Amino acid sequence: MKDIKFEKQNVFGKGTENMAYAKYFVGKSYLNPLTSPKNQPFFANVTFEPGCRNNWHIHRADKGGGQILLCVAGSGWYQEWGKPARSLNPGDVVEIPANVKHWHGAKSNCWFSHIAVEIPGENTSNEWLEAVSEEEYRAL
Repeated sequence: MKDIKFEKQNVFGKGTENMAYAKYFVGKSYLNPLTSPKNQPFFANVTFEPGCRNNWHIHRADKGGGQILLCVAGSGWYQEWGKPARSLNPGDVVEIPANVKHWHGAKSNCWFSHIAVEIPGENTSNEWLEAVSEEEYRAL
């Protein structure tokens, strides 16, 4: 499915299919690294096809860490465990503290892109958890 308006809005580019992390996503996502993964912080444009979302996950860190999402194109969702989902649109910024369980992805009827910024910290890692269920997602 091609969306010309979305592609024009997504100025950082879709990138290539995100095969390395596909097992942690429902649907297809695409990754376009904007900086070298060796650099800190690391910036990447992540694009989600309609209905795509990542699993619940936690950015672990003993000190510092976490993630920032800079929404650039389309429309999506962000949700922290135990809280209502937040609608995301271009220009929105999401600050995700370390050690907070959450997920993010596209709405069911449109593409979505955000720049993901990994915040440097001590002993950082990603803990991937269960998928967001169809029931949870469809209730949004």
